[in-house]
Amino acid sequence: MDIGTTIRTIRKRKSITIAQICETTGLSQGFMSQVETNKTSPSIATLENIAQALHVPLAYLLLKKDERMSFVRKDERKITTSGPEKLKVEHLSSTKNVKMMLVEFPPGASTGAAPHAHEGEEVHIVIKGSVYAVQGEDAAEFEEGDSFSWNACTPHLVRNIGEDTAIVLISIYTENENGQDLI
Repeated sequence: MDIGTTIRTIRKRKSITIAQICETTGLSQGFMSQVETNKTSPSIATLENIAQALHVPLAYLLLKKDERMSFVRKDERKITTSGPEKLKVEHLSSTKNVKMMLVEFPPGASTGAAPHAHEGEEVHIVIKGSVYAVQGEDAAEFEEGDSFSWNACTPHLVRNIGEDTAIVLISIYTENENGQDLI
């Protein structure tokens, strides 16, 4: 963990001096310098005092870099295609276990010729158009604003039943970090 670098980055961003941190926490400047250069590891109690002096939650100091907020600007989204019908997929954002994407279904297009299954859970909201969704023996038609979800280990399929392109926001949770095509 690189807690010291995190502390220094926050302190500088907030224009707080080491002296101010030491005054608030009662720690020596030499100790704070060693903390910020990762030459010593402070106790949880000391980290709590430093976090309070920086006005940040202790938990934030303990996060790894890949656990912090990430973002994707609209014009920086990764765009791929999925399945035999080459559905356009805009990758919105993701964490280690959750992926969120916008999927465009041209009229008549579907996630495949037959229902498919994979690891995880899916949540869908129809942003535009109308779709038919089936999972096992359950099936329904959905319009703009409707949502549905399922455990993806049961074969499922989504098909555009409208005359215009349908857009569906899909969020997929998986236990494993997995980059495979799940649509």
